[in-house]
Amino acid sequence: MPLSVACVTHLLAAASGLGLGLSLIVAIGAQNAFVLRQGLRREHVAAIVAVCAASDVVLIGAGVAGAGALVQDRPGLLTAVRLGGAAFLVVYALVAARRAARPQALDAAQGAAPGSRAAAVGTALALTWLNPHVYLDTVVLLGSIAHGHPGDEWWFAAGAAVGSVVWFTALGLGARLLRPVFARPGAWRLLDGAIALVMLAIAASLVLAA
Repeated sequence: MPLSVACVTHLLAAASGLGLGLSLIVAIGAQNAFVLRQGLRREHVAAIVAVCAASDVVLIGAGVAGAGALVQDRPGLLTAVRLGGAAFLVVYALVAARRAARPQALDAAQGAAPGSRAAAVGTALALTWLNPHVYLDTVVLLGSIAHGHPGDEWWFAAGAAVGSVVWFTALGLGARLLRPVFARPGAWRLLDGAIALVMLAIAASLVLAA
């Protein structure tokens, strides 16, 4: 049975949301770097993936519901979030740089006591909700583009939400495929060094934009 015009329109809107959502989220950033590292260490991966994916779904929904306009109308609030996020990222960069200076092989690192679930979830929440780019990309940009599909805004949102869930799940659970590479301390030095540089670069961009 051929699809109706309405079904085709719904699917096109969902596909557009999926494509744009993935294009925004599949990039080296604070959140992705943290999910990757936790996935490599197999520490609280399911909880972290759930937090990141659920946060994105909430933010996408808020953007489609019109929260983007509220963010744009309150530049002072966005400035405060930028500065707070920058401070948090600088601290996280220093922690990553310290790890890079004292790298461990993955097998040796597994002998250490894992961090608590609460600390891991708290870090994931901070890297998500203290990052102004999340609001600009997810709430403002996705929300605005969703309304370019009148009548199908929530189909667009559903596609973007699926993209986030699929990406974080693949990143967190798929990281185990890289474990043989990270059996060497040098690989951890490179990863943590890269994480530190990414965090500092993002922090600098937030301060300059404030």
